[in-house]
Amino acid sequence: MDYKKLYDQKLITAKEAAAKIKSGDWVEYGWGAGTSTAVDAELAKRMDELEDVKLRGGVTFKAPQVLSADPEGKHFIWNSWHAGGPERKAVNAGPGAFYNPLRYSELPKYYRDEVELDVAIVTTTPMDKHGYFNFGLNASHTMAGIEKAKMVIVEVNEAMPYCPGKCESEVHIDRVDFIVEAGNVPLAEVPKGSYGEVDEKVAEFIVNEIPDGATLQLGIGGMPNAVGALIADSDLKDLGVHSEMYVDAFVDMAKKGKVNGSKKTIDKYRQVYAFAAGSAELYEYLDHNPECMAAPVNYTNGAEVVKEIDNFISINNALNVDLWGQVSSESTGLRHISGAGGQLDFALGAYLSKGGKSFICLSSTFTNKKGETVSRILPNFATGSAITVARPNTHYIVTEYGIFNCKGRTTWERAEGLIELAHPDFRDELIKNAEEMGIWRASNKR
Repeated sequence: MDYKKLYDQKLITAKEAAAKIKSGDWVEYGWGAGTSTAVDAELAKRMDELEDVKLRGGVTFKAPQVLSADPEGKHFIWNSWHAGGPERKAVNAGPGAFYNPLRYSELPKYYRDEVELDVAIVTTTPMDKHGYFNFGLNASHTMAGIEKAKMVIVEVNEAMPYCPGKCESEVHIDRVDFIVEAGNVPLAEVPKGSYGEVDEKVAEFIVNEIPDGATLQLGIGGMPNAVGALIADSDLKDLGVHSEMYVDAFVDMAKKGKVNGSKKTIDKYRQVYAFAAGSAELYEYLDHNPECMAAPVNYTNGAEVVKEIDNFISINNALNVDLWGQVSSESTGLRHISGAGGQLDFALGAYLSKGGKSFICLSSTFTNKKGETVSRILPNFATGSAITVARPNTHYIVTEYGIFNCKGRTTWERAEGLIELAHPDFRDELIKNAEEMGIWRASNKR
């Protein structure tokens, strides 16, 4: 088969690709660093010609031009599976952007069974000699979207690293309707982020719970980065990686010889992930690296898979925790922050793993816009705050004041344990709250 000839037949300009999107269409726009750029720019120019074009994406690091051009959603409606910074601002500003609640592990099934999709725009590497385009940093749910879409447009970016995969990590030209050459467009990067004394203290509590040979999942943010940095400089060895998101902390650990995957009970010697986002160093590290394996998110996050990995350690951030042990990680009141992602997936899967542990970490306080110090340990959440991990599923909660295992603990034990994790300035008030809620025993230490 002459794939080059077929390639030339399907090659169109970004302007021609954008012209194929019609009013009323549902459009898959990409994920993370794979969000459309070339077609996006041309589609934004067509704004006044279109209405009710519904776009799906997530984890954007730079606002798509369609979102910037039409913030009020008069022509384009942005629907986010997980809000990056630009999406967060748009969702909270409204009415041009909205959040789509999910368990990330179910996203491929959503595409195959639950949602409409007219056009999928997929950013890929250049085609190989066998006619395949690699999804690069975003195996995730990409193939499921391609399967569902009535039209598939591949946007080739020469800067996209080639990421070896387990399955569903590439698409053949036979399944592609049109090809757009975007050129060599620099990928959006995520700063490694700084962390302070509080993050380091939380990291110390967690690292003390990690055995040699454990397999790690890290979320994004200062605390997971602090944990990764501490692990990279620790005496831990023979660690594995199985994560929804591949972050710079894994690169640091691997380069310092902490990661080899030799003790993994599945996918031995492979670092497994659904998507990757971080620095240019991370993208270079993943490029053609056979140790790293991209996989669909129903595999990376599925509890039935995670439970087969012994000593699975899951580490994620939260916004607030209440005295019942419920975790809120998506929103504060009606203010949207990010999304559920895989936090519940890994809370479930890690606990089922032999020797597994799920850690939800947060600072005990934060300073609000008024300059006030506010407790993150609350009696109850503000109206509108989403519960990301329900109280039966919570395992370990960690702040700079300690670590508490919620499993098997009754309501009064949880109240006592979680109040011990709160900042001392708020403990007396939290005890009064617990008494009013009927979850405080007179025998508890005050």
